[in-house]
Amino acid sequence: MCCVIRKAQGRRAYVTMLAGDYDEALIGAVGLVKGLKKVTSQYPLVVAVLPDVSEKDRKLLASHGCIVKEIEPVIMASYVTDYSKLRIWELEEYDKMIYLDVFVQVFENIDHMFDYPDSYFYATLDCFCESWSHSPQHKIGYCQQWPNMDQMDPTLGPKPPLYFNADMFVFEPSWVTYRDLVKTLQTSRTTAFAEQDLLNVFFKDKLVALAPHYNLLLPMLWRHPEAVELDRVKVVNYCANGSKPWTYTGKEENMEREDVKMLVNKWEEIYSDDSLDYKETLTSADGVFRDWRCRIHLRPICCLIIRASWEALL
Repeated sequence: MCCVIRKAQGRRAYVTMLAGDYDEALIGAVGLVKGLKKVTSQYPLVVAVLPDVSEKDRKLLASHGCIVKEIEPVIMASYVTDYSKLRIWELEEYDKMIYLDVFVQVFENIDHMFDYPDSYFYATLDCFCESWSHSPQHKIGYCQQWPNMDQMDPTLGPKPPLYFNADMFVFEPSWVTYRDLVKTLQTSRTTAFAEQDLLNVFFKDKLVALAPHYNLLLPMLWRHPEAVELDRVKVVNYCANGSKPWTYTGKEENMEREDVKMLVNKWEEIYSDDSLDYKETLTSADGVFRDWRCRIHLRPICCLIIRASWEALL
């Protein structure tokens, strides 16, 4: 089993999570660590992996400078992978961490977020305008991203509580917090957004809402353009259908937009930048990625990038 152990730099780190033999997520993780290097972040990226992540995938992550840490799954009747994300609270060797989903990219340095005051939970608010038909917010026609959300029509009932997106947040690892999260999970009903719903309930009194440019949800571009300042965007969340750069075709709804194309191209520029590759590469003796081209089915530009990376290791 591959295990990469390094001293925690300043006891701070970014963290993401990987499960199974999911090539798109693996590519996202590699793109993410290269993005952090591009913006000259001073802190490492920890990749929390479940036991089903293969040895060669762990070696790929290590070859890009990631700190690979195995976590155990949180066993539930459903959403096991989603709830296993709670395990990152067990990483007590770090005082503070910033969680970044593998489907986001960092375009400006956000290291200053580690200096935010302790004992709070920092995240950006979600948008209820897409794929939220199950939610009470959507059913009453409400979105917390309204510019005048504090003036909600009282005939619609009480204003729903703030709800954050859990693809990027600042937190403090703590085994006690992990224990309490699991206790809350065990007494809660399963909901559509799994761990995100749970975290919103658990941290509702500690939430500090961040500006949208700290985690730009792509639907904000067409749902709430007045709230978006592209020149200020620090983190982009490729959560919209068809927006993942490695499978982007531009055919899905809203994907033909110029701002979407620009953000997809920015991700590709980082991923294809060889100067951002970690220098401590693995040798061909490790036999890594020899079936890479058979496993990945991506748009042509990403295939070329992956092929070049694969050949460099042979």
